Amino acid sequence: MRRANVLSEPCVYEETDPEGFRSGFARVGKAVGGEALAVKVYELPPGERVCPYHYEYEEEWLLVLDGAVVVRTVDGEQELERGEIVCFAPGPQGAHSAANRRETTARILMFSSAREPAVAVYPDSDKIGVWPGNDDDKVMLRRADGSVDYWDGER
Repeated sequence: MRRANVLSEPCVYEETDPEGFRSGFARVGKAVGGEALAVKVYELPPGERVCPYHYEYEEEWLLVLDGAVVVRTVDGEQELERGEIVCFAPGPQGAHSAANRRETTARILMFSSAREPAVAVYPDSDKIGVWPGNDDDKVMLRRADGSVDYWDGER
């Protein structure tokens, strides 16, 4: 049996993440052999967010493991503390982001479907990300870029 500890698993930080989005992560789902769910632990230092405000077309969950985070949704902002869990619905009503506004590091667990293709919409920047399962085909584009006719460029 493979196992991981969501309270102490070391998190990796990407050097390319911009200021304000510098959170570390650990793929605990993969570490224990999971394939159907994407389960990740995130470590959020003070003043950082885990990702831009977005929604997906799959249900997504957030559990606060330590500290507190401010979660932004279509209904506004609410602070969640250790032990609190929320579920974000698929589609625009489930739009969300999480930020650490306290002076100590927060730790959260997020999980959702690991199915591909996957699509995420970023309303603040008017972008759509598409992950079809082949890294060569993944794209991030502005919604306006996708406003071409179905037959555009076809012969």
